[in-house]
Amino acid sequence: MSETRASKSSSAKEVLRPIEHLRRYSAPVSGAIPASKQKYIPTSGTYPKGFLATGIHVGVKPTNIHTPDLALLASEVPCSGAAVFTKNKFQAAPVVISRQVLKRCSGEGIRAIIINSGCANAVTGKRGLEDASSMAHAVDECFQNPSKSTPPPQQEPDSVPSSTLVMSTGVIGQRLPISKILSAIPTAHSSLSSSHTNWLLAARAICTTDTFPKLLSRTFTLPSSPGTTYSLAGMTKGAGMIHPNMATLLGMLFTDAPIPTKTLQPLLTHAVDRSFNAISVDGDTSTNDTLSFLANGAAGGNPISSLDSEDGKAITEIVTAFTQQLSQLVIRDGEGATKFVRVRVINSQSFADAQKIASTIARSPLVKTALYGKDANWGRILCAVGYTQGLSPGAVVPEQTSVSFVPTDGSEALKLLVRGEPESVDEKRAGRILEEEDLEILVDLGGGEGGEGREEASYWFCDFSHEYVTINGDYRT
Repeated sequence: MSETRASKSSSAKEVLRPIEHLRRYSAPVSGAIPASKQKYIPTSGTYPKGFLATGIHVGVKPTNIHTPDLALLASEVPCSGAAVFTKNKFQAAPVVISRQVLKRCSGEGIRAIIINSGCANAVTGKRGLEDASSMAHAVDECFQNPSKSTPPPQQEPDSVPSSTLVMSTGVIGQRLPISKILSAIPTAHSSLSSSHTNWLLAARAICTTDTFPKLLSRTFTLPSSPGTTYSLAGMTKGAGMIHPNMATLLGMLFTDAPIPTKTLQPLLTHAVDRSFNAISVDGDTSTNDTLSFLANGAAGGNPISSLDSEDGKAITEIVTAFTQQLSQLVIRDGEGATKFVRVRVINSQSFADAQKIASTIARSPLVKTALYGKDANWGRILCAVGYTQGLSPGAVVPEQTSVSFVPTDGSEALKLLVRGEPESVDEKRAGRILEEEDLEILVDLGGGEGGEGREEASYWFCDFSHEYVTINGDYRT
């Protein structure tokens, strides 16, 4: 009898063991998209004229037997190109090569971007540079000789590709299966299409631990050409190693508006500082971070020669809002995340001070774990404000600082600290607010020393859960 009971107990443990290690917020092992994330995937799109996309399966990781992992995005005509890159000292080979391409051509004549997932091609030495260069050369060759079905020989790292940017994402310190990738590039080129399905395939092909592909598109008009409809599309990937100092992991923007490189680069930099440079999942800055922007002018109209013009101001507002939407999808997909949080710092002496404070709060493990535990521990928020580095003199005056939770349902803010004085907090209401997925933390600096500051900045971040540790504890295995 005791043996039977022991056997049953042992069997029960075997059945329960997988449940104990179930990843509740990450992508299912099957690769299926969680039901809660389906709402973020577009069922249609309005993509810029002259741009084509595709995503195909190569098998960069031996364990990947069917999921697309090589994306190609291209323009039928040469583009203006701009990009921002990681400031991590260990810059991946694709970052080095893409910088060289843009420098060599001064941002003109760009035709394509080739991206692989499954291997970052980072910290891979001279051979890694050769691999990245060969990927770009192989795409160049497809445009120069479209009927040729065999890839060109591997290139030396000092042979700079002419019109293709290259990106990689995945595990650091491993070599690419370059022969497999080069052999697949002609196939990718031949499958390029402007269809929504192909754009979605490309967005899926750049994913790693992402639970869903991140793709957006929209149309817009400009003051000088009210009868012309332009399109803007973008995709990004990222769920972990997110605390960019330029972009976040990988991102691409495309438009058929006529934007010369001299305007495109400052436009991208402005937008990134208020979007991809204003998100954080875990405080880590990747070796591969790259965000590129291609504009082919295929829709016609007057070139936007200055961001100070009416068209320049309009496109700045449009692209900034678009990149904010796109970057926030990364936070929605943060590894193990259960909360989507905006921290808004207002009445600051400068935008730079406000952004530094918001960034410090967003990176605080104590703030992030408190939010996961639904604990209204506002002292941790205030503590992060107080230890923020690099602020201008008088940026924070404790007696003028206030902190509140702002519910997303439009109800009244829950005041936690008012001008340096703690409030009597309704813990039950605080608990109800923290039960919701979305939350805003409002920090009012009261204008800083002198009380005249009116600048503000926002940062978007997620919480830290048990699941985040599980995902990153066995990322390679």
